Amino acid sequence: MAQSEGVLRVGTRGSDLARWQAAFVMDAIRVLPDSPVVEEVIVKTEGDLITDVPLSQVEGKAFFTKEIEEALLSGEVDLAVHSLKDLATEMPAGLITGAVIEREDPRDVLISADGSDLDQLPSGSSIGTSSLRRRALIARWRSDLELKELRGNVPTRISKVEEGEYDAIILAAAGVKRLGMEDHISAYLPLEKFLPAVSQGAMAVQIRSGDEATLNWITHLDHPDTRNATTAERALLKQLEGGCQVPVGALAIIEEDVLNLSATVCSLDGQNTVDWGCTGPVQHAQQLGTELAEEMLQDGADEILEEIRKSAEDGQ
Repeated sequence: MAQSEGVLRVGTRGSDLARWQAAFVMDAIRVLPDSPVVEEVIVKTEGDLITDVPLSQVEGKAFFTKEIEEALLSGEVDLAVHSLKDLATEMPAGLITGAVIEREDPRDVLISADGSDLDQLPSGSSIGTSSLRRRALIARWRSDLELKELRGNVPTRISKVEEGEYDAIILAAAGVKRLGMEDHISAYLPLEKFLPAVSQGAMAVQIRSGDEATLNWITHLDHPDTRNATTAERALLKQLEGGCQVPVGALAIIEEDVLNLSATVCSLDGQNTVDWGCTGPVQHAQQLGTELAEEMLQDGADEILEEIRKSAEDGQ
């Protein structure tokens, strides 16, 4: 690799987890021979600024990435580090995913005040989450629990349990582990009942199309199995979402070049669910995701999603 001139500027949100992810990529670049100077650039996003309204009720998408992508397109930063699940399934023109970093644990975890798992929580216990998917899957599993909105970064959310504001909360295992806070985990939610968000646990490094110099510094970070698995999941979500946030859980697992994709769509009250899965060659990851979504829509997912969209339009 040739000596790079100047500074490589890395765009990131300012949360503890986002900065941990950016630091991971920056450190991976710094250890390369003749690496450039690498600097962090913190960018405030809409999702960081909107704290008093559930994001599921806000029109649009890419709440945690749009401003960073704009900084990348304008040349203010040279690459951006994201949680892949935050990236819209439709990439802005002029940007590409230069690397998909090996996935951390994709599961969700329960953090409860007394260490109880989800089955042990007393009826009426308050559960904090703003995710439509998590709310739907909790309602399916334990309809007797009280669902409450939850915002803030990972440490803030955990502190709200410790202060008694919630009996328990649900977070992504990956974020909790990356911040070294796994001692707070009361239970890992089983995949057979609680499929994760699309791309949960994976990190993406986004760059400008055609920027080969920057690509050369991050290409060693790309993890083919994680890229292929998340490609299938994101193709499924793109086919299902129809322009709004939807409660979709999905996970692709690759073994010996065979991709197994599981997915679920659940109504917000937990009463109606479409669960499906498929298996195929890993090289057909995108096609597998798209085709599975089409099967799910034909099997009743379209009715569940339409009901959710109407509820969102009515402001419920």
